[in-house]
Amino acid sequence: MSGKTVNSAILLLVIGNAMALISDVFIKLMEPGAPIFQFAFLRCVITLLLLLPLAGQLNRKHLFSGFKVHALRAHIHLAGILCMVIALANLPLATANAVFYAAPILVMVLSVIIFREKLTPLSVFAVFSGFGGIIVILRPVEFNWAAIAALAAAFALAINAVMVRQLPKEQSTVHKLLLNYVLIIPAAGALALWEGAAWDSSILLSALGSALFILGYNITVLLAYKQVDANQVTAAEYTGLIWAVGIGWIWFSEVPDLWFLAGSTMIVVPLILIGLQQHRRRSRAPARGFNPDTQRLTSMSS
Repeated sequence: MSGKTVNSAILLLVIGNAMALISDVFIKLMEPGAPIFQFAFLRCVITLLLLLPLAGQLNRKHLFSGFKVHALRAHIHLAGILCMVIALANLPLATANAVFYAAPILVMVLSVIIFREKLTPLSVFAVFSGFGGIIVILRPVEFNWAAIAALAAAFALAINAVMVRQLPKEQSTVHKLLLNYVLIIPAAGALALWEGAAWDSSILLSALGSALFILGYNITVLLAYKQVDANQVTAAEYTGLIWAVGIGWIWFSEVPDLWFLAGSTMIVVPLILIGLQQHRRRSRAPARGFNPDTQRLTSMSS
């Protein structure tokens, strides 16, 4: 599974999205009332330690280039982790993940606002259908702090993805990730101290499992998109929602209802159609080889 062919890249993304869901399961299995600041701090520290062996990829000439943007992204990332923990702890696994899929839609909206990009009719449809799908899934009668946290996590993912454009091109993906976690740890540590919770060894296990599997997801994404154009395989990313439904059903006895199925369809199908449309356009254009600089929303937000 080198990711050098379309089929192997799709398989990598399917496996990777399953690993991302297992990371979510580690979060969801934490005891009610577990110290979330302590968890966020430990997960960030563990992730940084796992990334340190790759420190040789740092560009020392541009070690702290774009520091302000990196710092802002790091703290938005921290807020996203905290919101994600709250959402996963209080919402069904599939419901939380369906709301997280609002992130690509929000990226389109933010790109219009910030970069003055123009949306195609299909993209406009995806925006309205996606927001409608979120309303269908959450429904006003069930709108609570957990639902708000899920939406806030999606916003954090989207903002971080949009801000990738403002990062120095001289820095590799590993460089950006390492700098992100170096900058995130002081704030995460300060919040953990402010929380003042007693040390909980079970939190360490949850943080370790979550960090390992989300890093595994990041590796599969990097391999999948390294030599295959994103538009050829991006639809495989949405298998994450299938994994969420399956794991939630089997592990947590969370049976999806018709509202969830309808809302998820409204979110995911337009995004898949956009991917297919881009693929058709690329197939008509002259061959240009793979794009090694393709940035993925999810790999930058984990």
